[in-house]
Amino acid sequence: MIKSKRLIAGALTAALALTAAACGGDDAGGDLTLGVAFDTGGRGDGTFNDAAGRGADQAESDLDYTVQELEATTADDRGPNLEALAGAENKLIVAVGFAFGDALGPIAEANPDTYFGWIDGYYDGPNIITTAFAEHEGSFLVGAAAALKSQSGHIGFIGGQEIDLIKKFEAGYIAGAKAVNPDIVVESQYLGAAGDNAAWGSPDKAKEIALSWYNAGADVVYTAAGGSGRGMIEAAVEAGDGKWAIGVDSDEYQFDTPEQQAHRLTSMLKRVDVAVYEMAKNVKEGTAAGGFYPFNLANDGVGYATSGGHVDDIVDQLEDFKKQIVAGDIVVPTAP
Repeated sequence: MIKSKRLIAGALTAALALTAAACGGDDAGGDLTLGVAFDTGGRGDGTFNDAAGRGADQAESDLDYTVQELEATTADDRGPNLEALAGAENKLIVAVGFAFGDALGPIAEANPDTYFGWIDGYYDGPNIITTAFAEHEGSFLVGAAAALKSQSGHIGFIGGQEIDLIKKFEAGYIAGAKAVNPDIVVESQYLGAAGDNAAWGSPDKAKEIALSWYNAGADVVYTAAGGSGRGMIEAAVEAGDGKWAIGVDSDEYQFDTPEQQAHRLTSMLKRVDVAVYEMAKNVKEGTAAGGFYPFNLANDGVGYATSGGHVDDIVDQLEDFKKQIVAGDIVVPTAP
């Protein structure tokens, strides 16, 4: 029996495959089943989707779940993918990303015996577990790190879609940098408008922007744009010594080549893996309940990576900022 059924396919093919599994195929899995509906980029994006994937992997290894996965390669896949996972009788289905909002509510209501987890969204329902992350708080800390490490007083931020969610990353980053150096120059640019899925998969555009800033004197760039951020680390390597890249969502140092790791200052950690695992754990234990669950600095739902040791000399300062935010002495803005 194949314990983990990982399917990356278009919605129609996926629906047929999962329906067959639900009807008793050899790899349909046991009683504990977890469906993961990835958004654009899926596993391998090195950031947001991969973080959710790690949570599913942990649920599989530690909690004995069988995992089924689908990726939305287009916007039209999201609803059918959720329906396919529901049709396969998964006990818990996690929708990874705000863009599932139009589809998730009605499908969850039509499947009251299934729990639905929604990362970065909110829908009021007894079987809908929704999470929100304080991206602005984690971004404040990496913004402070950028300013503490910058020799030029000139840094940058590249966002994916220009939407309120990504503006939280920008706002926190700018606030953290200016808390260290009020005169620092922060460049900002987005890769697409709301609804432009290409914004999450355009490493060439991110690389072009980052290179232009590095060449103009910037020495640290933070990218919150999914897989597009891989272009930014390439730009840092090309720009040479003293140029830093800050990753997002996952510890991107773990995906970098040794040459890239020398330029990876840190990453803003958005603990989607923890959220997915905790949902799965609660469903298994029978304690799951619909509602809204925040992840912030106070409960380590966001943070920063220390891999590579490049921020070891400033950790004390970053931790002091963290204490001030948790205590309420610093209120981090959510809009730039």
